[in-house]
Amino acid sequence: MIRVTRLNGSEFIINAELIKFVESTPDTIVTLRDGEKLVVKETPDEIVERAVGYARATRFLPEN
Repeated sequence: MIRVTRLNGSEFIINAELIKFVESTPDTIVTLRDGEKLVVKETPDEIVERAVGYARATRFLPEN
């Protein structure tokens, strides 16, 4: 699970394992596997960093 921020400033948590792709248009849009689209304040790089951190924490992935 990763914490993200809506454009209005409210925070919510999404399941990082459900992310299909992330794009910048210029707002960051996170598309989930079921097709739901979420617009967030974080950059695509921040989303990737959080998702990788989540994967490392839950699957014991190496740092490098």
